[in-house]
Amino acid sequence: MKTVTQSVSDLLSRMTLEEKVAQLGSIHAHRLLENGQFSREKARELLKNGIGQITRIAGGAGMKPKKAAEIGNEIQKFLREETRLGIPAMIHEECLSGFTAWGATVFPQAIGMGSTFDPDIIHQATSAIRKQIRALGAHQGLSPVLDIPRDPRWGRTEETFGEDPYLVSRMASAYIKGLQGEDFKSGIIATAKHFPAYGISEGGRNLAPARASERELREVFLFPFEVAVREARAGSVMNAYHEIDGIPCAASRFFLTKILREEWGFQGLVVSDYEAIRMLENLHRVAGSTQEAAIKALEAGIDIELPDADCYGEPLLLAVQEGLISEEVINESVRRILEVKFLLGLKERESIEIDPQKVKEVLDTPQDRELSREVARKSMVLLKNEGILPLKKDSGTIAVIGPNAHSTRNLHGDYSYTVHIPSVRKWKGEEITEEDAVETISVLEGIKNKVSASTKVLYAQGCDLLDTSGDGFEEALKIAEQSEVIIAVMGENSGLFKTSISGEGSDRVDLDLPGRQKELLQALKEIGKPIVLVLVNGRPLSIKWEKENLPAILEAWYPGEEGGNAIADVLFGDYNPGGKLPISFPQRVGQIPVYYNRKPSSFNDYINTDAQPLFPFGHGLSYTKFSYSDLKITPPQVNSLEGVKISFKVKNTGSRAGDEVVQLYIHDRIASVERPVKELKGFKRFTLQPDEEKEVIFTLFPEQLAFYDEFMRLTVEPGVFEVMVGSSSEDIRLSGEFEVLKEKVLTKHRKFRSEIFIK
Repeated sequence: MKTVTQSVSDLLSRMTLEEKVAQLGSIHAHRLLENGQFSREKARELLKNGIGQITRIAGGAGMKPKKAAEIGNEIQKFLREETRLGIPAMIHEECLSGFTAWGATVFPQAIGMGSTFDPDIIHQATSAIRKQIRALGAHQGLSPVLDIPRDPRWGRTEETFGEDPYLVSRMASAYIKGLQGEDFKSGIIATAKHFPAYGISEGGRNLAPARASERELREVFLFPFEVAVREARAGSVMNAYHEIDGIPCAASRFFLTKILREEWGFQGLVVSDYEAIRMLENLHRVAGSTQEAAIKALEAGIDIELPDADCYGEPLLLAVQEGLISEEVINESVRRILEVKFLLGLKERESIEIDPQKVKEVLDTPQDRELSREVARKSMVLLKNEGILPLKKDSGTIAVIGPNAHSTRNLHGDYSYTVHIPSVRKWKGEEITEEDAVETISVLEGIKNKVSASTKVLYAQGCDLLDTSGDGFEEALKIAEQSEVIIAVMGENSGLFKTSISGEGSDRVDLDLPGRQKELLQALKEIGKPIVLVLVNGRPLSIKWEKENLPAILEAWYPGEEGGNAIADVLFGDYNPGGKLPISFPQRVGQIPVYYNRKPSSFNDYINTDAQPLFPFGHGLSYTKFSYSDLKITPPQVNSLEGVKISFKVKNTGSRAGDEVVQLYIHDRIASVERPVKELKGFKRFTLQPDEEKEVIFTLFPEQLAFYDEFMRLTVEPGVFEVMVGSSSEDIRLSGEFEVLKEKVLTKHRKFRSEIFIK
């Protein structure tokens, strides 16, 4: 039997140039349809030489899952039987917060996943996503997003796991391993994106340049990708749209080849972000034609152009024929593409044909809905609580007010089918009728499901998210006066390209509650009833007034299809919140950037405010209390090879069970280059019963202390390291130190995570 390498070499040797170039391209599924049906006539024209990928049959062609499965089968059958070499296509889909398909389970948006501080639950979620995508015949998911946002005005902040490279790396690793599974023949290729440093775009503006030194790039923005490649073995990487130091990422051989392949040993596929190669010509102006753009991108290291073969089509074919690019460059990428197709089992008929009748059985099962609810509960962050929460289920009258209180659509992030497809159509100027692609429980419904039969729940929208009208204030104030407590559900909504308040291409100049929501809150406050503010949003907001004047604030992010039930679970005490902020909240926009792991010189105060965040990274309250004690660091001195054991005890000193997320930070006291004031190097979420105490033991490896020195060597320097253990980056409960005695310059392999043991 031939090896994969031998099979690929044999197939490549029999391919014409036209067939090779076709493997570098993709085609939108809708281009192969006629009146909603697969068109063999169109396929004979567009797929005559084969194709590398099919773009989003379920998530972009506007059809229900069973039909999408049938169309996928027909496309693959055509490729197998009516092209010369019979090479099937890879089909890719989106899956940021769940498979972007009608009827698929919608989990919390990525920023909510980051708030769980629980890689295990993320692994469970993406394992479920894997089964749903595979059931519809697709092979690659264009997630996760590993960008680290430094300016939350950026609309895509919601798509990230947060501001800390270590947290992002742990969540990314879990996400990728769950999505890819044990074997590509039953798994989905994960796509780590957007490579690199897309989350620090100038002014928070999408596509804008990023400014960072090579040291910061390697230590912060490249780190999660390095973990994704070296530890999680991500099968694919996607370039970012923007430029760094004048070089667009889609044309950067330094990032896409030197670092990714030569330094990290990446063996998978590099796919372009949608239309990123054409942007080399029409946005960045570094190419004078589509042909020149194609040459730059391919030579930099992009194997496949998405979503359609534009620059990689005829322009690239002519470039080879005219001697402008070597055919061997083409061969190199085609070889990688074919190898992945063999690993996916695409040469075996049973691996690509699916049963459309079984699709409905897989999508959004009761088990997956319950999993979505559990992820949502774990994502909730209790920002403030002056004893008002949890609420009583048998309260007399509750007023539920706000633009996100009875909305189901607004519980979804920007890559949920419910939001994504209508946003694309609206952006294109099409008339649309919005409807939920999956059953979604609103916050109002969740509250009604939770309270006693004797409790009266009154509802008023009060105001729209952006509408300047105050016509709804009177009704909202009227029901507020009749109530014992007010639940105000406010925030943003998600979408694409300025069709909503957050999401891709929806960037803001401020971080206040949009529209007249704050004004409505101020009016409600004057009534004198207790107010619980529930935030449904995609980015940190500047809610200084709200923090100072409201007794309770719950951050729910975009919690997905079971969001209403999950929020009610927390509000009424059936679930004790334990989520933590994966990103800092600024007091004012003018403080940005305000991430926790800044350098010491970044903490100078302003004339009218200090440099501290409103809510810090890692912050999150509970309905119980936890005490920390008995910190031990052994040994107190280590060489550059030994691990340091950091142990301590955590006790639940309250009256109810709850989750705590213990966080381990370090600080290099004196270093050859300025180091952050603290850096997260370990965390663990676990449950404690009342009066229960557990010992936590971290093993911190000296390689985790490495940084790039003044000579750009990845080095563990000798010196004293402070250890800080706490409940947030600012709520440090225990501190100590250890000393590294010997310098070590690292070369290739290093440990990316601390080992954690609970007893």
